[in-house]
Amino acid sequence: MYINRYLICRSALTTLLLCWLFSVGTVDAAASKADPYRPAGMAPIPADNTATPARVELGKMLFFDPRLSGSQWISCASCHNPALGWSDGLPTAIGAGMKKLPRATPTILNVAYNTIFMWDGRAASLEDQATGPIKAKAEMDQDMTILVERLNAIPGYGKAFEHAYPGEGITEKTIAKALASYERTIVSTNSPFDRWHAGNKKAVDDSTKRGFELFTGKAKCSVCHEGFNFTDNGFHNIGLKTLKDMAEDVGRFNQRKVKINHGAFKTPTLRDVALTAPYMHNGIYQTLEEVVDHYDRGGDVKDNLDPNMEPLNLTLQEKQDLVAFLKSLTSQPVLVTIPQLPR
Repeated sequence: MYINRYLICRSALTTLLLCWLFSVGTVDAAASKADPYRPAGMAPIPADNTATPARVELGKMLFFDPRLSGSQWISCASCHNPALGWSDGLPTAIGAGMKKLPRATPTILNVAYNTIFMWDGRAASLEDQATGPIKAKAEMDQDMTILVERLNAIPGYGKAFEHAYPGEGITEKTIAKALASYERTIVSTNSPFDRWHAGNKKAVDDSTKRGFELFTGKAKCSVCHEGFNFTDNGFHNIGLKTLKDMAEDVGRFNQRKVKINHGAFKTPTLRDVALTAPYMHNGIYQTLEEVVDHYDRGGDVKDNLDPNMEPLNLTLQEKQDLVAFLKSLTSQPVLVTIPQLPR
């Protein structure tokens, strides 16, 4: 079902880019002021990395190019696969040398709207995040000096970087900026929920409508999963069990040594959540039903539990309604093209 959702073929990148950069963010601007589920205007873009078709096209080539890894067989798209909800469909990621990593690959859908990045928030910007996995020994295991030399030896990349970042050359900074520029174009489109919330009463069924009422009411999901992107960009310990074959992961505590951060992880977006199983930072749950059950029982590990986590006492019908709502956040299909890599 995932492969049918994203048609991967060759087509004009510029047309797709311009449709997003100069149309999508402003079409519903007037309605956005009264609708928290549609962003008003475009996502924030840093002043030193303004969006242009050349920068996005370069970033896309880099994103799909396995030569960015030390082994030259892992690309960013290996883990952030558009056919798998911009994740990898695995409980936890697979890194260099086919080594199983301790955390799941988060989707990069709508990362343009994030204010902090990574499960533990160790990256403050999308540019900061972009080269993190490339340099990480356990992930893409690439020495940036070697990568810069490798890309400089490819004539096609020399031309592409000069077109995108005139006079700046091929550096770790311009690599990060290009990747971030492409990742900002990976955004969700209108979902059934969006169409219903905008006034189309027939866009979703009654179960979905009840699920949204639960989401914002009795189930208290919106306390953390708020706004257009359904995340508070915060960190919470939701009482997840540690898997037997994994060491304890203290999450945000590694970055900020405050007790409340122990075992806390970033709130993920719920956009296209039906496409991004398994769930949670450790991939412990395979289905949305399991996720809802977890919250219904108030989590499993009570030590340092977020104060918002408590038993919900949902009925079977209420659980089904919540799942129906979550599935309604699945966007309309998006055309994703595979770029021709420079030689």
